[in-house]
Amino acid sequence: MFPWNNIDTVLLDMDGTLLDLHFDNHFWLSVVPQSLSRERGISLEQANAIVEIAYDKVFGTLEWYCIDYWAKELNLNILALHQTMVDRIQLRQDSLPFLDALGKAGKKRILVTNAHPNSLALKLEHTDLATGLDAIISSHETGFPKEHPQFWAALFNQYQLNPKRCLFIDDSEAILAAAKLAGIHYQLGIKNPDSQKPHKIFTDFPAIDDYQHLLDELNKQN
Repeated sequence: MFPWNNIDTVLLDMDGTLLDLHFDNHFWLSVVPQSLSRERGISLEQANAIVEIAYDKVFGTLEWYCIDYWAKELNLNILALHQTMVDRIQLRQDSLPFLDALGKAGKKRILVTNAHPNSLALKLEHTDLATGLDAIISSHETGFPKEHPQFWAALFNQYQLNPKRCLFIDDSEAILAAAKLAGIHYQLGIKNPDSQKPHKIFTDFPAIDDYQHLLDELNKQN
């Protein structure tokens, strides 16, 4: 699938790419509206409508990924709610074997995530993800989400990357497109970000549902 000899660095999204997106989907689509319903004494239907409008208003911006923004916007302790369901934070079963194989092949492994630093810290605390990474950057450090070209410019500058020798893996086709526009030469989608939902269909990028496909390639070339 990829000419690994031409790839020095693998840039990896976190939620849905290395971690099961079920945690985030359940949290934002179920826990948050349920909590809002209780706090405001309104129906779950009303709470869902409020949350949906609020989400749509900032979708694709840094605020959409910011738990501080949502704590203020919804008047909920978002971080505390995260902490009540840490048992749902799960690595994909194929993530660490893949990250280990990348390391053995001499590839630099950088986590590039839109997750808020507090959410990121919580997920690193409750998984072994950090053991398979060489570096970690949250878009909040740059002031721009991955959807924005300035995020990628900041990333390339910080780690002195040649984007033509980078592979970027993400479960969002829109973000893969942003990375391609920024100059990253290789992109790969993840079809099954949420273990509890049907596979996604990618139209513009190659996509897989198991890192074993890449493990086989890496083992053959290294």
